[in-house]
Amino acid sequence: MGAFQPDPLLVNFIFLREFLYLPALAFLALVRVLSARGVSRWAAALALLLALAGAAALIGPAAMGLRGGGVLRMASAAGDLAGGMALPLLASLPMLASGLLRGVRWRWIDVLHVLLLTALLVLWVMAR
Repeated sequence: MGAFQPDPLLVNFIFLREFLYLPALAFLALVRVLSARGVSRWAAALALLLALAGAAALIGPAAMGLRGGGVLRMASAAGDLAGGMALPLLASLPMLASGLLRGVRWRWIDVLHVLLLTALLVLWVMAR
């Protein structure tokens, strides 16, 4: 690897964190909202809202062509909290809770979410 080539682990971690994790979590949360009942549905709905808000903060300003201003600074600051891990972890907490609450169905959603979260955390640790 040359002096100017980034570590592939770091590239994969950034790609997963910035572009894949929150949209995938939003999809899983949407499926849980549509399938669960009771309290589990509400926790999944909160995870869905947080994942969509986080994805909008990370991807939205660039997708809308915003190059500066207050919106871009706020979105950038939100995306940089805790080394960029605050938004994904914050959105995952209600999703994890929805798998433990009454009314949960389709456990494969929890398996996929835990695999996704594990991949993110392992890449984060390895990239440090």
